[in-house]
Amino acid sequence: MIFIVVKFDVRPEHAETWMDHVAAFTEATRAESGNLWFDWSRSVENPNEYVLVEAFKDDAAEAHVNSEHFKTFTAETPDKLASTPRIISRQIDGEGWDEMGEISVD
Repeated sequence: MIFIVVKFDVRPEHAETWMDHVAAFTEATRAESGNLWFDWSRSVENPNEYVLVEAFKDDAAEAHVNSEHFKTFTAETPDKLASTPRIISRQIDGEGWDEMGEISVD
């Protein structure tokens, strides 16, 4: 699986409408056959920072970055950002989330 985390530093004037901006991109990505998840969060410490946690089957990320919705998103997004997004992208074993060993809920 390819596991990716991206931090987006959104310009303050776009922070409240960011999720509207990414809605079509998110929906299209989640519909891709190789997408495992595509989840947005907003930082509790910085209201202008959004974090995207995504995962794809091993060879599906290439199709994602070549998709029309990805190209549209990357073309329409820079003016809404305060800085270039920061990313961690790693190939890891597994096909999904595991349970945390240190906490167990019965």
